[in-house]
Amino acid sequence: MLVVKVGGRALMANMDGILEDLARVSGESVVLVHGGGDLVTEYSRRLGVEPRIVTHPSGIRSRYTSLEELEVYTMVMAGLLNKRIVSRLQYMGVRSLGVTGADLSLVRGVRKKRIVVLNERGRPQAIPGGYTGKITSVDAEAIHSLLGLAQVLVVTPLILGGEGELLNVDGDQAAMALARTLKPRALLMLSDVDGVILEGRLVKRLSPGEARELAGRVGKGMNRKLLMAAEAVESGVGSVAICNGLAEAPVSGCLDRGTVVG
Repeated sequence: MLVVKVGGRALMANMDGILEDLARVSGESVVLVHGGGDLVTEYSRRLGVEPRIVTHPSGIRSRYTSLEELEVYTMVMAGLLNKRIVSRLQYMGVRSLGVTGADLSLVRGVRKKRIVVLNERGRPQAIPGGYTGKITSVDAEAIHSLLGLAQVLVVTPLILGGEGELLNVDGDQAAMALARTLKPRALLMLSDVDGVILEGRLVKRLSPGEARELAGRVGKGMNRKLLMAAEAVESGVGSVAICNGLAEAPVSGCLDRGTVVG
């Protein structure tokens, strides 16, 4: 089994290239988690909902999910984009099923009551958490059952909250949670960069311990990926590869071309 996370920018720029390559490796079960934030932003503005981006004290920037934004996010991600991916895979001869984490309670979580962000003066400030969630459980049995029907399970990172509400979760975190539970041979994380770059060179292979040590020397987004990758490998995932979804053979070549933790 493979778990593949495709970031929104790589997906929108190279959807057919990624899916055609995925079709070549779909002899094994694949759980595909997709992003798509830029497309959500486009449709939010079309509908008169201006996206709000917040910066956390760690330096990470994220979308603030208000109720209005959640509604647009659900329409675009679980509707338009998820089904666009499924239809393309079906056209390529790959049996595919598109779901959210809320379907069959595949992924459950709790709503964040408060989050800490930087205010206009750059100072930490607690604000209501909106409709952002923290993952608490993954139903591996249900996912395996669905993979008995489809070669590729296409997952939108929306989960079921404790009060029956939909919650938005970070795509990387969703993919990591799925991988920690399913224990695939590899988790492939496709973005728009080649992997971990240090002093102008691509870092090819890291142990979990080396990934943790290196995390403090790279940018905030990659820092988080490395820490999660180390945790995933230590939990039983075969390896985690961070690679470029815009390159040739973005899926099948990922383990050979990107940064591999394992």
